[in-house]
Amino acid sequence: MKKIHIIALLVIAAAITIIVSTAGDASTYVNFTQAESLAKDGESDAVHVVGKLKKDASGRIEGMEYQPALDPNHFVFTLVDNDNRVKRVIYNAPKPQDFDRSEQIVVIGSMKGDHFQADKILLKCPSKYNDGKLETTEHEAKTAQL
Repeated sequence: MKKIHIIALLVIAAAITIIVSTAGDASTYVNFTQAESLAKDGESDAVHVVGKLKKDASGRIEGMEYQPALDPNHFVFTLVDNDNRVKRVIYNAPKPQDFDRSEQIVVIGSMKGDHFQADKILLKCPSKYNDGKLETTEHEAKTAQL
């Protein structure tokens, strides 16, 4: 075998090793019931839970606690998963920007007792574009006229 063939085989083997090792670290999408089951079984890997914020009839978010003056790294909210199961989520970091406007939220972490301990929060915010038209607020419209 030529040296180039050996080097090519080593590069391919290294690439396969990297792909296999990173695929094992990938977390899975579950609901709160499955997250609780995994936690009870001693599974410590992070999982993704997709859900929406719990809101009252007037559209205000229920169960959100954030007091940056007291502790900027303690954020608590209530999340409803895709099976309509409600859980308290604790995130030990500042509240993400535009959190209140999110349509859908993905929390990454694990169940810890009666709550979900989030390590990361991913937000899906509403689009500014609707049928190809830009939606503007009253303030944006006034600013644009100036």
